[in-house]
Amino acid sequence: MVGRSRIGTRQPTIVAEIPNIVTDPPGRPYSVLLAEDDPGDAMLVSEAFLARGLGQEVQAVSDGVEAMAYLRDPARRRPDLIILDLNMPRMDGRETLAAIKADPALKRIPVVVLTTSDAPDDVSASYELRANAYVCKPRELDEFFGAVHAIDDFYLDIVRRAQS
Repeated sequence: MVGRSRIGTRQPTIVAEIPNIVTDPPGRPYSVLLAEDDPGDAMLVSEAFLARGLGQEVQAVSDGVEAMAYLRDPARRRPDLIILDLNMPRMDGRETLAAIKADPALKRIPVVVLTTSDAPDDVSASYELRANAYVCKPRELDEFFGAVHAIDDFYLDIVRRAQS
């Protein structure tokens, strides 16, 4: 059945490193920067966030070059959360993550890697580059939405970020 979990499928696992958290949530809609080269996955992530009706703004870019341009544009508000795919053209997720965490103006923004890879080397490398969480994209639609909703609940509702 479409949208139903199958017995024996792997459930998404979210392992997180919580940033230094001391302030109240923003008194404005939360913003999410999504770096994802697959238009279908980008649409699903955006729909999952927007379906919550909690005032999230999702800005999608298709690779790390566009993500860094967005983040460094002084006319744009910094996102409250970055969701990053690993396998993207031009500048992949690892390079983008390294650039974000090396930039003093960006390094406090939580970055969640959301990718199809469950390779131990990718998980380890992402945490070495200071990803805040690593989530494997579930294959079933309801599990995919559940994983995005869990990211939303944790980073945009429960966690309190230090003000920049």
